Order: sequence, then C-alpha cells, then structure tokens
Amino acid sequence: MTTEPGGIPGILLAGGLARRMGGGDKPMRTIAGRTILDRVIARLEPQCDGLILNANGDPARFAAFGLPVIADGVADFPGPLAGILAGLDWVAATQPRVRHILSAAADCPFLPRDLVARLIAGREAQGAELAVAASGGQTHPVIGLWSVRLREELRHALVKEDIRKIDRWTARYPLATVTWPTTPLDPFFNANTVEDIAEAERLAALDGG
Repeated sequence: MTTEPGGIPGILLAGGLARRMGGGDKPMRTIAGRTILDRVIARLEPQCDGLILNANGDPARFAAFGLPVIADGVADFPGPLAGILAGLDWVAATQPRVRHILSAAADCPFLPRDLVARLIAGREAQGAELAVAASGGQTHPVIGLWSVRLREELRHALVKEDIRKIDRWTARYPLATVTWPTTPLDPFFNANTVEDIAEAERLAALDGG
C-alpha cells in the first residue's frame, strides 16, 4: 500500500472489444488456466488501495471478480481517456481524500510488482503532475498515475476538444516516464491477438506461472 494521503486506488481499463480475437472481453481470456483479469488483479491488489474496473455493457459478466464496475461517463468517447475520467470521477465522489489514481490495461497479465511504488517515486523525483510506464523504448500511456484535480480539464479535453489520444493530453503537463527492463520478459506485454495468447502461455512459465 502507498503512503500518499488517501492512498492510490487502481482502475483497470477493460473497455476494448477484442476485435483481433473475434470479439468479447480480452481480460476474460485464459493463460495457463487463469484469466488475464485474475492475473492483473493479483498483481495490483497488493499495490493499490482498492481496485475498480472500467467496462461498458452489462457489468454482471464481471461479478465473479468482486470489483466495482463503472462505465464511461462521457457518451460516444470510446477509448482509455474516457475510462480514466470515469475512474477519476468515481474516486472524487467516493474517496475525496485521494489525490492520484493508477490506471492499467486489464489485458496486461505480467504487470510489475513495483509498478505503483516506482511511478510514485518517478513523479515525485521529477516534480511531475503525471507519470507513465515505459519499456523497450516504448511508452505505455494507459499505465500511469493520474491527478484527481485534473479531471475537469480532462473532461473539457474529451468533450469540447475531441482529444482521444492519451499522449496529446498528457503533453500539456509535466510528465514523468518510468522505464522497466524487458528481461526476462516485458512486464507490459499485452494480449491483443490469438497469437499473443500463445506467447503469453510461454511467458507465464518464465514468470512463475
């Protein structure tokens, strides 16, 4: 858990339609006998002060995981920024002491066990407003720390300016980028295709199952 006042809840972004897998919820696919979402929850629960799931459609399909399920609050804005805003709004309404939330893709089964601690340290060390993860020379903008106080600015960007790319929005603020090694595996590997699931089975063995 964090030492930041109010703690840092985590929002798991599960809004994708998995078109490259033939539809359905990517986080519900299984790797070595466990759903990807199970693996994400197991990685982040010890690091976060509570988890919530951002998903649209019938929330009952996620009932077995025991997490609050919140839909996008801004209509017709598919994409991760809408999910992040939904998380910021939910936290502001229910946990007013919280200053930052973590966002993570719900289809990344091997997330680092030091994700939150290193993002906090990177943001503080660089005096930044936001922090995002990186590996292998690539940033992962859906995995990062978000300031609750910026939620109305994010809403304006979505609704009034039609900004959907995370990078376009985060470029407005001091941003810390925290890099992880990619050996023995890239902790931000995400399962987008059927072939990725097969690769994830191999990586799970490297990661201890």
